[in-house]
Amino acid sequence: MADADLFDFMVRRDDLRVTRFAEAQTRADQPLEPGDALLKVDRFALTANNITYGLVGDLMRYWDFFPAPEGWGRLPVWGFADVVQSRAEGVNEGDRVFGYLPLSSYLRVRPRAVDAAGFMDGSEHRRELAAVYQRYWRAPRAPARQEDMRAVIAPLFGTGFLIDDWLIDEGLFGARQIVFASASSKTALATAFQLSRRPERAFEVIGLTSPRNRAFCEQVGYYDRVVPYAELQSLSASTPAVFVDMACNFDVLRAVYVHFGAALRHSCLVGMTHHPATLAPPSDLVGPAPQLFFAPTQGERKRKEWGMEGFTAKLEAAQAAFIASATWLELVHGRGREAIEAAYLQVFDGKTQPQQALILSP
Repeated sequence: MADADLFDFMVRRDDLRVTRFAEAQTRADQPLEPGDALLKVDRFALTANNITYGLVGDLMRYWDFFPAPEGWGRLPVWGFADVVQSRAEGVNEGDRVFGYLPLSSYLRVRPRAVDAAGFMDGSEHRRELAAVYQRYWRAPRAPARQEDMRAVIAPLFGTGFLIDDWLIDEGLFGARQIVFASASSKTALATAFQLSRRPERAFEVIGLTSPRNRAFCEQVGYYDRVVPYAELQSLSASTPAVFVDMACNFDVLRAVYVHFGAALRHSCLVGMTHHPATLAPPSDLVGPAPQLFFAPTQGERKRKEWGMEGFTAKLEAAQAAFIASATWLELVHGRGREAIEAAYLQVFDGKTQPQQALILSP
């Protein structure tokens, strides 16, 4: 890869639709300090989840993982990278890892807690950030589709797995309807999949979606009912409900509050496929205030409760079942600057088909 081909893809933090390619801050010709390793980004998934990272980048400190010039941000993605240089004990050139990466050609890390499973990045600027985003798992090269599926599904399913578990921990807040907005989003699908498999459940899993995505949401089979937004009134307004919001569309949010009234037991904000101009909910909502769900908090709680091995075993078994069910998922590939920029704008503008997932390479 020639120097001219190396880049950092950046977005304006105050207007995520404005992008640019900048000269790479990290390159292979820069000497490593003892204890450092250089990762070459190979392939990653790009979904609406990554746009949410940008929308709440300041609130949740997502911009702090991969520093950028003032006013700009390097969007975090999940994918695979290869160790091309290393001065870190236990991390060798040729190792392949899966983890949290910038949308860039290279990433310099400072491995710590190195073991057979992988390592944590001990870089000074990342130490106070959420631990789940610091972990890099060893990932011996596997068939391309297997890697692609992991890149797409692992972060989204992990969130869905934790939402499901958290709702059960909370006794579903006494609800008998779990209602999802943006039901075609992959995180909603993962959560619905988990909830739908609960044995002897006494609640319905309901998806709200646009008319164009209704057939798809019905086809996957994770929802008991799929309802277009305009038909919200068809849902029982007297049955206790929990609202899981993947869209952050305040018109839909207000309609949900008005329709369910006192039957709304909890309102949970997870995603922002609608790209709100502000995260402040409407001031006229009557009922439980919307609460932002932060997956790492629930993840830490479960790791303490189940132990790391127990947590990993439960998550991997559930994820494998979800992947086996996801025969509907179509992988779309792209490589290089033009493909990355086009894919980013496609996802940002909500033009990706729900059955598609974008896999990109620098």
